Amino acid sequence: MGLFREYDLRGIVGTELTEELAERVGLAYATYANKHGVKTISVGRDGRLSSPALHQALLKGLLAGGMDVVDIGICSSPLVYFSLFTLPVSGGIMITGSHNAAEYNGFKICLGKTAIHGDDIQELRRVMEAGIFSSGNGQLSDYPIIPGYLAYIKKSFSHVKAKQLHVVIDCGNGAASLVAKQALELLGCKVTGLYCDLDGRFPNHHPDPTVLENLSDLMQAVKDHRADVGIGYDGDADRIGAVDERGQVLWGDRLLVLYARDILAEKPGSTIISEVKASQSLYDDIAKRGGRAVMWKTGHSLIKAKMKEEAAVLAGEMSGHMFFADRYFGYDDAVYASCRLVEILAK
Repeated sequence: MGLFREYDLRGIVGTELTEELAERVGLAYATYANKHGVKTISVGRDGRLSSPALHQALLKGLLAGGMDVVDIGICSSPLVYFSLFTLPVSGGIMITGSHNAAEYNGFKICLGKTAIHGDDIQELRRVMEAGIFSSGNGQLSDYPIIPGYLAYIKKSFSHVKAKQLHVVIDCGNGAASLVAKQALELLGCKVTGLYCDLDGRFPNHHPDPTVLENLSDLMQAVKDHRADVGIGYDGDADRIGAVDERGQVLWGDRLLVLYARDILAEKPGSTIISEVKASQSLYDDIAKRGGRAVMWKTGHSLIKAKMKEEAAVLAGEMSGHMFFADRYFGYDDAVYASCRLVEILAK
C-alpha cells in the first residue's frame, strides 16, 4: 500500500486515500492499540478540505473497534502531541497532509506519547491487510485543545516582556492560523499576520517554509514593516522558518545555534542533537559554548528517539523541526519554537 510511509500515512485523496480506507485505518489502529493496552486516544485534524470527511470515517472505524476517542477539534499536529501529555489519553491520531499540496492528506499516528514510525507503521499495515479487527462500542467526547494550549503558553512565558518587538508571521493558510498570533501576543509583542486564515486550498503559497520562494512575502513584509523578525510555518505547524530583520533567511542550523546558545547559558554541558545535513559550524558553536553536540540521522521520529536516549535538551533539523525538551515535552512544535525565539530576542 502506497499510503504507508516511513513516518506517517499519506496519499492523494480520492485515489490513494479514501473514506473507506480511513475507516479501515481506524479499525486497524483500534486493533493494534488494543494489543498495547490502549483504551482512549485523542484525534485532531487540520484545515484541509478533505479532513472533515476523513475525520468522520476514521472516527467510525475507531469507535467500531472499541476505542474511546477524545476529539480535540481542528488544530496543528503539535496540539495532538500536546494532548498526549495533558489529557488522559494513551495515544493519538492527527489527520493532516502536513506541508504537501492541497490534494494530499494523511495520518500521523501516536502510541503512548510518541509518533510511531518504521516497523511499527508496517505492523499497522499488516493488521489492516489481515482485516481481522477488534470490535466494541467506543465512546466519543469533545475537548477543544486550543484554550488549554494558550493557557500553557501564557504560564510558560509569563516572565517574557516583548512589548518592544514587532514580529511578522506567515501561517500559509495552514493550522498555525488557529494559534500562532494569539500565542505570540501573549508574550506582549506586536504581531502582523500574513495568510492567517485557515484555507485548505493554500491559495497564496505552498505551506513549506524550507523553500525560499514560499518565504518571499514574509521577507518583504519584514522589510516593509521594519519588523524585528519574521516567522513562517508549514501546513501543520510542526516546522518553523525564520527571517531576520534584514529579510535574510535563518535556515534550520542557524536557528538552532540561537536556541543552543540560549539554553547553554543557563544549562552548561547540555546535550544538543542535530542531523547530518547541518553545517559543521553548528556543532563547533555548541562545543565552543560548553555543550555536547551529537550528530544523528535525519527524520523527526529518529531524532526524538535519540533525544530520549541521550537525555538531550534540544534538537533540530534543517527542515525546521525544532524539538525542545528544555521546559517542554520534547516534540516539534513550531508555535512553541516561535515563542522561544521571541523570548531570546526580548533579552
